[in-house]
This record gives sequence, C-alpha cells and structure tokens, in this order.
Amino acid sequence: MRKLKLQVQMTVDGYMSGPNGEMDWMTFPWTDDIGAYIGALTAQIDTIVLGRKLAEGFIPHWAAGPDGEPKEAIDLMNNTPKVVISNSLAESPWDNTVVAGGDLAEIINKLKAQPGGDIIVYGGGTLVSNLIAAGLIDELHLFVNPTAIGAGLPVFANPGRNQQLSLVAATPFDCGIIALHFEPKRA
Repeated sequence: MRKLKLQVQMTVDGYMSGPNGEMDWMTFPWTDDIGAYIGALTAQIDTIVLGRKLAEGFIPHWAAGPDGEPKEAIDLMNNTPKVVISNSLAESPWDNTVVAGGDLAEIINKLKAQPGGDIIVYGGGTLVSNLIAAGLIDELHLFVNPTAIGAGLPVFANPGRNQQLSLVAATPFDCGIIALHFEPKRA
C-alpha cells in the first residue's frame, strides 16, 4: 500500500504560517544538503495532495516556473499529478489536477490503495489538521525553521486525541533548518 507523507515547513513554536498566512519567517536560501534530502523524499512520490486554498496559490506559482527554483523542482511540481481536496470545487481549473470531495478518509484510503508510488501532502492548514486527526498520515516530515513567531496556524491545530509519534530521524541542515521525520505509533 502507498504511504501518505506530510512535508511541511514550520517554526520552532509549531506554526506553519503566521496569523494572516504569512510565510516570511521561512529560512532561505536553502543549502545543497536540504535540497538533496527533499530530492530523496520526493523521488518516491507520484501524487501530490493539496487543500483547495493552498492549491490556488501553489499550482499557479509552480506553473509560472518561478525564478530561483531548480528546474528539477519546477518539473516535479508541474508534472506530478495532483489531487485537490475540496467540497466547494466541482472540477479542476488546473492542468494535471483532479478535485476530490466527500469523506476525507475514504478519499485518502482510495488513493493509498491504488498502485503507484507514495503520496505527498503539502497542506494547507485545515487539510493537514484533518489528516492528522483522522490518523491518515504515515510519515511526518517536519522542517523546523530556526524562527519563533508566537502566533499563527499550528501544524497540530486539532489532533483529535494524543498523537503518539516515533522519531525516525532528525537531520540538521547547513541553512539552520532541522528535518524531523516521525511515524505515528499504531496500535
């Protein structure tokens, strides 16, 4: 069965964005070691899952071929099929993207049961919180930036219950970010 992997940038105090969606706290430029780590992580995936709000900025951003991003990253983001979780969109306005609505667990479990590589979810906040609360994420890759912002959208906004995790690896990078790789403890 395919795995659902979460990759999220966060602050040391647990936020994935500021109170108004700010992302100006993220550490840049990245160093080669973090690029290699993310390259290895994404080499195993063949589907990207996004929430509707994130998709509205994420998909057009990568489609524009942003300056400063490696061609491999641009190609990955544009060529990998995407699933946007939304109960308000009836169809996708974006290329290489389908919209899935309804029961979140049913949608994710159907994706996991399909043949292929792993699935990565980048967010947004509501989707991530709901996936965590439902116990649907198989690997959490938390990229902790050396910044505290004091308020914002927490990664674990509503875990639903205590979320017991096992640390698989902690990887520091030259740019100051630390990747924490966790897997949920399953009964």
